[in-house]
Amino acid sequence: MEDMTDIRFTPNDEWVRLEGDKIRVGISDFAQGRLGDIVHVDLPEPDDHHYEPDEDAGVVESLSGSIEFHAPLAGMITAINSNLLSNPELVSADPYGDGWLVEMKPDDISGYDELLDVNEYESGLPEEDEE
Repeated sequence: MEDMTDIRFTPNDEWVRLEGDKIRVGISDFAQGRLGDIVHVDLPEPDDHHYEPDEDAGVVESLSGSIEFHAPLAGMITAINSNLLSNPELVSADPYGDGWLVEMKPDDISGYDELLDVNEYESGLPEEDEE
């Protein structure tokens, strides 16, 4: 099992990893698993917009549906994972690694500590046999 101690989560199924004064954001393994085969990722333009917490930032699409992903903290998106434009399946193959979506420069990095740790996040997930 991957070490998840350096990752925080939002109630909206985004994961967040602190990297210096920036954060890297993706969707959780749970979220990508519910989507199935991911076929397209719609990413925002970097440095184009100031995001508020929980504001829609982009879309992850699969054959069975799509989900919006949100800014976990207020700030600017400074980079996108352009590899996903031609290889959206990376979100499924490696959601906490090569499948990251965006990098952000938060207004206040201390908000990271208020996000859910892995145990808090997983305790809020539905049981596997609920569908």
